[in-house]
Amino acid sequence: MKRILIICLLALATQHLQAQYTPTKENLAARKEFEAMRFGLFIHWGPFSIPGSGEWVMNNRNIKVKDYTRLKDFFNPIAFDAKAYVSLAKKAGMKYITLITRHHDGFSMWDTKYSDFNIMNTPYKKDIVKLLADECHKQDIKLFLYYSLLDWRREDYPHETGKTGQKTGRVGKKGDYAAYLQFMKNQLTELLTNYGKISGIWFDGHWDQTAPEGEKDRSSRIDWKYDEIYTLIHKLQPWALIGNNHHLSPFAGEDFQMFEKDLPGENKAGLSFQEASDQLPVETCETMNDSWGFNLTDNKYKSEKQVIHYLIGAAGRNANLLLNVGPMPNGKIQEEFVDTLEATGKWMAKYGETIYGTTGNVIKPQKWGLITRKDKVLYVHILNDMGADHIILPDFNHKIKNAVTFDNGTKIQYKQEADGLHLFVKKEPATIDKIIKLEIQ
Repeated sequence: MKRILIICLLALATQHLQAQYTPTKENLAARKEFEAMRFGLFIHWGPFSIPGSGEWVMNNRNIKVKDYTRLKDFFNPIAFDAKAYVSLAKKAGMKYITLITRHHDGFSMWDTKYSDFNIMNTPYKKDIVKLLADECHKQDIKLFLYYSLLDWRREDYPHETGKTGQKTGRVGKKGDYAAYLQFMKNQLTELLTNYGKISGIWFDGHWDQTAPEGEKDRSSRIDWKYDEIYTLIHKLQPWALIGNNHHLSPFAGEDFQMFEKDLPGENKAGLSFQEASDQLPVETCETMNDSWGFNLTDNKYKSEKQVIHYLIGAAGRNANLLLNVGPMPNGKIQEEFVDTLEATGKWMAKYGETIYGTTGNVIKPQKWGLITRKDKVLYVHILNDMGADHIILPDFNHKIKNAVTFDNGTKIQYKQEADGLHLFVKKEPATIDKIIKLEIQ
């Protein structure tokens, strides 16, 4: 009984410690800035790009550690151009970049002292994180760093309780989380010390130690010691935002919530059973085809229209869109991605006012589209033709001062009815998005 009481008190003390997290003024300001950005570039890239089968190739093909390690001997991305990457992101209208620094295969894309499986031990021998960080700082674009919590190579990762990486040839029967935790702290300290201002850390892999998404009990089989990890990050860079792709509601110490391949409120991918936070910034990440890492046979490329609709869908739900590219092994971003990003950028150059710095959730998403808001201006994004001469904004109680088309200022007729505001407008079939600008009193 005494032992149980002690355990309960320790658990309560830990919960109390985590609940004590109070974001700094810099952190709160960074949250607002992040939320206003609305559009970012995700980069999935590393030795896993070489086989051309996506970033999960080590797990999916059950490649043994010894064999997989050979990839570093011919990872030589001579076509990588940090300036071109950052310039492309800016041209697309993106405000930040999230770079994979270490994925589940354990390869570190920077000059780390704590693992030999890193970019400096490849023929390339250049610090990718430094090259990109320097260019982001030069071009004034924010940099977030993705860091995997799980590892398919290391013996000290608690692989015995994990769902993935079970057939990669590790010889130990049990990991040593205390050692693995120190390893992660050491690497995170490098990333947050040696590369200037970092806007945030993007964690992934928590789900490796839980029941599948949708299960009633998704508690972790290990104690990740997030209080220690998050405290370290906030201490090293108080403004840095922390997000964790655990597919759950935010934990104590986290600064933004993320959704994977789902818009908040949707669950098409089967990963998003959680409710969207109304307290923290929200981000959804999505691919430009069906793969995160480079995939030779995946040609299911999203069109300019699909990308823009997804971006509007995120903003209308008060979320950012983190859109992914999976560069080729040589470091070049394939032309299908480049073309779509450049086309999206042209749209953003004209209509960015309706996305950047706006808030969403003005009304629930409708079959015809969504609304974004900036102060007393509402932007009605009509994405789909409903086959009628008007659309309805349900439960709309604002008084209208002016209603015009965004493109040319043409007056729009409207009428307030019991079922909501009727806007007498119809989307032209050829347009990606017809936008009505409503000024409210």
